[in-house]
This record gives sequence, C-alpha cells and structure tokens, in this order.
Amino acid sequence: MDDANKLLSGLMSGDHRSLARCISLVENDTLESYRLLASITPNPSIPVVGVTGPPGAGKSTLVNAVIHELTRQKPDCKVAVLAVDPTSPFTSGSLLGDRLRMTGHFNNPNIYIRSLATRGHLGGLSARTIEVVDVLRSAPFDYIFVETVGVGQSEVEIVSLADTTVVVLVPEAGDEIQTIKSGIMEIADLFVVNKSDRAGADAMVSNLKQTLMERLSNVDIPIIKTAAQEGKGILELTDALVSSPKSNQQKKRTVLINKAIRVAQDYFVRRLNIQDFSQKLELASQNKDFNMYRFVEDYFKH
Repeated sequence: MDDANKLLSGLMSGDHRSLARCISLVENDTLESYRLLASITPNPSIPVVGVTGPPGAGKSTLVNAVIHELTRQKPDCKVAVLAVDPTSPFTSGSLLGDRLRMTGHFNNPNIYIRSLATRGHLGGLSARTIEVVDVLRSAPFDYIFVETVGVGQSEVEIVSLADTTVVVLVPEAGDEIQTIKSGIMEIADLFVVNKSDRAGADAMVSNLKQTLMERLSNVDIPIIKTAAQEGKGILELTDALVSSPKSNQQKKRTVLINKAIRVAQDYFVRRLNIQDFSQKLELASQNKDFNMYRFVEDYFKH
C-alpha cells in the first residue's frame, strides 16, 4: 500500500519515473493497474490534441515542431506526447519510429514522450490509450498530444478521447479528396496541409474547402498550410491550437459516453468466466438447432 501511495504521489507531482511506471502497469493490463485507475483523478481541463492522418503525412515532425514553438513561447510549458506506433511482428513491442523524430526534446524535463504499441488493435490507437491519457491527465501537464499510428481512413477512434482533432494531409492527396466519403475526413476540428512547399498544395486546399462545403456547409473548419521541416506555418498552427475553444458540452458528453462504454465493455469481458462460457458453448454447439447468437443471449440471461 505504501508503494502504491508513493507511486500515486509521484504521478501527481509530475515525477517522470512514477509516470512511466504507471503507464507500464496500465499498458501491461496488470491487476495493480485497476487499483491505480480507480485512485487517480484526471484533470479534464488539460487539453488533449489528437493528431491523425495517413502514413507519410509528417505527423511526428509536425508535433515536434509545435512542441518547439510551445516551449519557445512558454519555457515552463509541460507537454506530454503519446505516440502510438505499430507493433513489431518480431518483438511485439513498439517500433518507436515517432520517438526517434523527437530526440531533440529528450533532455527537456518539461517534455514527456511515450510510445505505445498497437498490439494488433485497429483504429489507429493502442487498446489502452484511453486509460493512459487519463493517467497523463493526472499529472501536471499543460498539453497532451496523441499521435495515431497512421493507418489511414479508418483511424477515427481518436475522436473518442481528443478535445481537438487535427487531421494532417499532404498535397499528393489532392486528387483523392473528392473520393473520400467517410472516416478521418469527417472527424477534424482542424485540417493541416503539411509539406505545403510541394507542388499542388494550393489545389489541395481548394479541393478540401470544396469537399467540406459540400458535406458540412454550416461548419467552418480551419485549414492551415505547413512545411514542418522548415518551420513554415507552425506559429499559426500553434496559435490555433492554443486559442482553440474547448470542446462544446455536447462533444464532451459524447466523448465521456464513448470512453465509458469502452471501459465498461472491457470490464464486462474481464468478469466473464471464459472457462465456463467455453464449456457451455461447446456443449450447446452439439445440438442440431444450435444458434450462436441465441446461445449468447440465453447465457447472459442467467
């Protein structure tokens, strides 16, 4: 108990070692992590910025540049970055590609960077991203950035935990904008056309504006052109993120409900007696009129 209290105290005071230990407990899905999660008090006023978009859009470089600008404006600003990386097929760990692009911040005690492996989870996030973000919100950060793995159009889970969702695109996607009917195009609070020093950037912005006008005629979503490696547009983007209004009450309710449903589903599965369920399923499947859906419904009636 003393160790748990010490760990919790370290987390709330911003001790990076305690924070790392807490995240590892949660990510590894240990019994101790449940006690930890039940003990923390996440601060909902800490803004969570989700950064998503297709692979190769320069999300990591963009986040890196925004952090540089934030810490330039406010040297005491405390920022956490949660970079969701693909799982290595050999080690089952994270490939750490995003962290390698942010090495310039490693010696800054106010910057905390952590990678999470997807471990086969689809949707651009790790299976424990919601819980890890709540752990980060229990520490004294000013901003939390969550960068998704970059799996493409299905990457919509970020909207379930981010106050502001930034969708990063590149000029090469200009010809494809009109064909995108759903997915990440519909979850953005702010669009970034990165690598805008390339040909086709203006055409990309025009196509994007046209697409948004056709689908969301009453919504004015900002579009910012950047060239992250050269630092172009980073000040404008940073100012937009800092000054962006907090989530409206409807979105806050939706985010809370989505998070609670995910946690409830996870909790329900954990309480399921797999052995008993499997034995009864195997027995029931021998009946000629076996129906899996009816079996599941009947099983949970008892």
